[in-house]
Amino acid sequence: MMSVQNVITSEDVIAKALKEKILKHEAQVGVIGLGYVGLPLAVEKAKVGFPVIGFDINQARVDRVNAADNYIGDVKDEDLRDMVAKKLLAATTDFSRLADCDVVIICVPTPLTVTRDPDISYIEASSAKIAQYLRPGQLITLESTTYPGTTEEVILPLLEKSGLKVGQDFFLAFSPERVDPGNKRFSTKNTSKVVGGMTPVCLEIAYALYMQTITNVVPVSSPAAAELTKVFENTYRAINIAMVNELMMLCDRMGIDIWEVVEAAGTKPFGIQTFYPGPGVGGHCIPIDPFYLTWKAREYDFHTRFIELAGEINVEVSYYVVNRVIRALNEENKSLKDAKILVLGVAYKKDIDDVRESPALKIMELLRKQGAGISYHDPYIPVIEPHGGSTMRLESVPLTDEVLTEADGVLILTDHSAIDYERVVEKAKLVVDTRNATKNVPEHREKIAKI
Repeated sequence: MMSVQNVITSEDVIAKALKEKILKHEAQVGVIGLGYVGLPLAVEKAKVGFPVIGFDINQARVDRVNAADNYIGDVKDEDLRDMVAKKLLAATTDFSRLADCDVVIICVPTPLTVTRDPDISYIEASSAKIAQYLRPGQLITLESTTYPGTTEEVILPLLEKSGLKVGQDFFLAFSPERVDPGNKRFSTKNTSKVVGGMTPVCLEIAYALYMQTITNVVPVSSPAAAELTKVFENTYRAINIAMVNELMMLCDRMGIDIWEVVEAAGTKPFGIQTFYPGPGVGGHCIPIDPFYLTWKAREYDFHTRFIELAGEINVEVSYYVVNRVIRALNEENKSLKDAKILVLGVAYKKDIDDVRESPALKIMELLRKQGAGISYHDPYIPVIEPHGGSTMRLESVPLTDEVLTEADGVLILTDHSAIDYERVVEKAKLVVDTRNATKNVPEHREKIAKI
């Protein structure tokens, strides 16, 4: 891990002035993208006194920020209200105001195309907007997860079309977001921040910025190193989840309880980190980030077999869940065709309101295509729209005794804490549990089919 040295000299007038503004919390900060990453970041910057402008193309989202109407679970309602009331945070769709910003942070989506290639169109569009209004004395940082080389190969050329020089007139860095929605222990503030600058001066200024709001900032030698750090973190998780999911499918054939095995192995105090099986992987990182690396690796004539195999397994497990439902129904002399399946939980992880890349959507679509009637209950997701391979628009149904008893099978895909699983098992005819949510239910165990 490298250190940050003071490389800004008295001759570096522009750099020195910007760093002083940052250290005094006088720099105007702009955040492009007010979603799960951007809004918490904007609030954290405002909380320490930076004036913040949030930029978004979604007028409804901008209006909600300006009305202090919070829509992100990791932001406290009172924090947003306080920052808006103090006029430290405002939002706009007018990108010409980028010219007013001393710091611009890009926090836009980086999805995959239908062919699993990186879609960096949001990054390119944001960079093009910044280039229109770029002026001397601005720091531009990218936080969106992407493949190694994006900052240098995509953003830098767009910005340098202005005629300004990086490291001298403007400053460019990459610092990956590490948001974990719903995590009560680690927030934006106390999660270590990796940062890499295009030049030593860029790194020094970006490091100074993040040190104002984040407990520990970790400098690395380049934006590419920082970009690969983020992709590696989530690839590590994807591979380990795939391994335990593959073991789950083997345990099913062997008649061994995978949950018992994983929990027993987790008692070893060294040499193992516990990962749990499930119906697939979801969210804005784990299903996507590894494919950024496999795509970039092909440029170097390198085939990332291990990573791609993990991706295949984590897709296959969703089909396995469907087959497990079919088998469980067969044991009750039921067919999947025309069966009423109640899905519990569609968010990609417990206790959050996010369905991005949720395996629940794909599983529900697969069940529907095989003739099942699908309904769902999720206390965090009132409505699901066609998304992630699903063609269905559904509204969450109340979890009444009648709904439970009328279902031919209840499928637990997300183990939200607010659900009474004892009651679910008591009232349901059959429960297929993909999350071990029913592990502490003492009675009616014969109704439960675990994956």
